[in-house]
Parts: sequence; structure tokens; C-alpha cells
Amino acid sequence: MADLPLIEADPEIAQCIADEEKRQHDKLRLIPSENYASRAVMEACGSVLNNKYSEGYAGRRYYEGQQNIDTVERLAIERLKSLFGVDHANVQPYSGSPANLAIYLAFCNAGDTIMGMGLPSGGHLTHGWKVSISGKYFNAIQYGVHRDDHLIDFDQVASLAREHKPKLIFCGATAYPRVIDFPKFAEIAKEVGAILVADIAHIAGLVAGGAHPSPVGHAPVISSTTHKTFRGPRGGMLLCDDAHKKAIDRAVFPGLQGGPHNGTTAGIAIAAKLASTNEFKAYAHAIVDNCRVLAETLLSRGLDLVTGGTDNHLILIDLTRKEVPGKVAAQALDRAGIVANYNSVPFDTRKPFDPSGVRLGTAAITSRGMGSDEMKRLGNWMADVIEDVENEAAMSRIAGEVKDLCDQFPAPGIPVH
Repeated sequence: MADLPLIEADPEIAQCIADEEKRQHDKLRLIPSENYASRAVMEACGSVLNNKYSEGYAGRRYYEGQQNIDTVERLAIERLKSLFGVDHANVQPYSGSPANLAIYLAFCNAGDTIMGMGLPSGGHLTHGWKVSISGKYFNAIQYGVHRDDHLIDFDQVASLAREHKPKLIFCGATAYPRVIDFPKFAEIAKEVGAILVADIAHIAGLVAGGAHPSPVGHAPVISSTTHKTFRGPRGGMLLCDDAHKKAIDRAVFPGLQGGPHNGTTAGIAIAAKLASTNEFKAYAHAIVDNCRVLAETLLSRGLDLVTGGTDNHLILIDLTRKEVPGKVAAQALDRAGIVANYNSVPFDTRKPFDPSGVRLGTAAITSRGMGSDEMKRLGNWMADVIEDVENEAAMSRIAGEVKDLCDQFPAPGIPVH
């Protein structure tokens, strides 16, 4: 069979990739779960490592020919252990959701009680929300936020934990713009005898770079994706104390998965190495600084922000007073070259697929080297669009200005178009 380059083997897919490269270069990408993986990570993920099957763990595989794969996986593990200061790391989960599912398998039986942040308050589906397997297979208790300031209601967390005695308590979020108080969660978990799990999928890069407090020393089990603020490949990782190492490893394999994705493992190793540098530390702090400037700009233009601002990489705009649905706003922003996602806000009166909020983050645009001046321009562009979501001429003009700005800040790992 002929070994053709992509453009010849499948011109349609080649064109889709080229079009996506152009889109990622020409637009301001603000979805907080996205970023630009480095060129080195991209090269590793598309390498011959994908050709190898590697059930088991380094030194304990079920297939031969693992000499190089074992080295890659050991490097990823040791780098993560050093970077986060943990006893053990498992780099085989295919993504963040299977990583969380492995935690349930390691410590719970079907029907056991678990606790997590409710999806409408900013939690993740896998923290026990009713449409997820985590909400269907377990007795999931959901805590939330205060109605007035939208900050985590720790009185409610403590009260629910005492009443229901969960085996696991998940802390961490997917749409919460403030610092997670890991010591407070640890205090509550200890009181009721629960295992505290910190899901740092969104903030792993901030934690690694010292721009957000670490859960290490407070949560004995930590789950995360490896992209988002961490700038690695689309994968997952589990970090834990020695006491939980065996249970975690058995849950991932053979409990849930077969062979790991070795190209992804190499990408994780590279991302961990890059995250240990002073350059990455500066980058992590720049993400937070940019987010605060963007939040201040949006506030100055009369937009309401959940919790009134941000401490991390994420902003959640509440458009209830503007009487503009979040989906309408997100679609208008996209036409203006600004890509965010519509999202529920706490105590939202609209449905999840047609919510009142827009969620955005600064990780990807910070990867391009943008700073406070660009954040101010961006905030004003966003406000202009939201104030007149039917003004197609204004959106077209802003899209052109966005493209001009993006041309000044090339996207990492993407050819310039």
C-alpha cells in the first residue's frame, strides 16, 4: 500500500486541518479549556510512539519491545513527581473524565456516597452530576455557592458532609473564577473520614507555575487533564500519596483501560519538563495577570462577572441584566473573531443549552505573548459586540482588527498563514 503524504492520501482531511490552523491563528481563542500545545508536544504526539501497544506499566508490560516506551513513561512520571512534589504519578488516563472515573473505581462501590460541586455552580459533570455516570452509579451529593457572592458555601459543604458521610469529596471546578481553598476542604474531609480529591484540570499549569496554591499536602489524590493551562497534549494524569498508589494504578489498568497512548505520554513528559522552567512560571503568572486586566475592562464596560472578578485564568460573564442569551452572545463573538463558550451561571433561570453566561479564559492568548494592552482591547471589543449582537457590520470590522492583532502574535506550533 502506497505510503503517501496526507495531502495526497486524503485531501479532504488535509484541507480541514489547514482550515483549522488558519482559524486557530486568525481568532482570539478564549475557551478556558483550550490552549496551544508547544511544537515539541505536537511532534511527540504525532510520532512513531503511536505505533506501539503497551498494556501494563513500565517494567511490567504484557507485550515485548517496550524498551523505549518504558523510558518515556518513567520520564513522564518522575518529572511530574518532581514538578508537583508528589509521591506517585500515573500518566495513562486517556483524559480527565476517565481519570476521575478511575478514582471512583479505586475507592468506591456502586451506590456509595460521594460529594462534589454541582454543575450549575461551576463543578464538572464527573463530580457527581446526575447525567454523568458519576451521578448514576453513586449516591451523589452536590454542594454549591452562595447566592449573593457566588463563592463556595463552605457551611453547606461541611453540613452536607456531616449528614451524608461521603467516601470521597471532590474539590475543583470547571467554571469557578476564584482560588480553591484546599486547606478548608481538607479540614472538612478529615472530620468526616472522606478521601479528598482535588481536580485541578483547569489550573494544573497555574499550580505548577506557582500562580495558584497547590493541593499537595491537603488532598491525597489529585486528578487533572494535561492540556488547558498545562499546555500539554489532550490526556489525563493522576497524582497521589504512596498510600493510594496501588489502588490508583490498578483502577487505571486493568480496571478501566488497555494500552496507554504512548505519543500522549511523551507529550506529557515534555510538558512537565517545560513547566519546570522559569519561563513557564512567568507564563503562569501572566495568565492570571491578563485575566484580571480583562475582567477589570469588562467590569468597566458594565458587564456583570460571577464572583465580581477572577483570581485565576477564567472569567464567567453573567448576561442576565443585559437580557442577551449566552449562546447568542458567544455566537456573535465568534463572528467577530473572539471564541468563547456559552455557559450556565449560578442560579441560572435559563436552560443549560441556552444559558445566561459566557465563559472565557486567558491561557491560549497568553501563550501567544499577549499582555495587558491587548487584554484592554479585547475587553472593549467584547463589550461592543455584546451591546449590539445584531450589528454584523461592527462584528466584521472587529474580526478584521482581531486578525491584524493575531498577525502580530503568531500562535505556537502553527504555521503562519
